Amino acid sequence: QVQLVESGGGLVQAGGSLRLSCAASGNIPSIDTLGWYRQAPGNQRELVARIWTAGTTYYADSMKGRFTISRDNAKNTVYLQMNSLKPEDTAVYYCNAYQGLRDKNYWGQGTQVTVSS
Repeated sequence: QVQLVESGGGLVQAGGSLRLSCAASGNIPSIDTLGWYRQAPGNQRELVARIWTAGTTYYADSMKGRFTISRDNAKNTVYLQMNSLKPEDTAVYYCNAYQGLRDKNYWGQGTQVTVSS
């Protein structure tokens, strides 16, 4: 089992920045990737970015250049630095942990990010 706890969401003006954090606990060695997804009202949940244990990263196209994912393996924490935020970035952001061996996903409770115009 893996538990994920997010923090750092909030309200920000367009052009501003926010940093999300996600602390993982439980069976950490079993995790292949940590990542962030988001879901806006009426939309499907979509991938924002993910990071592998060795540090390789992947970003959705619309996030490239504005968002940066990083992880601190000593703290079992993954971060999402979001810059140049736009109103369309408004969503609930979910932390994700993926176990490739079991093809299993774990999710945090979500944190609201609201970008005002």
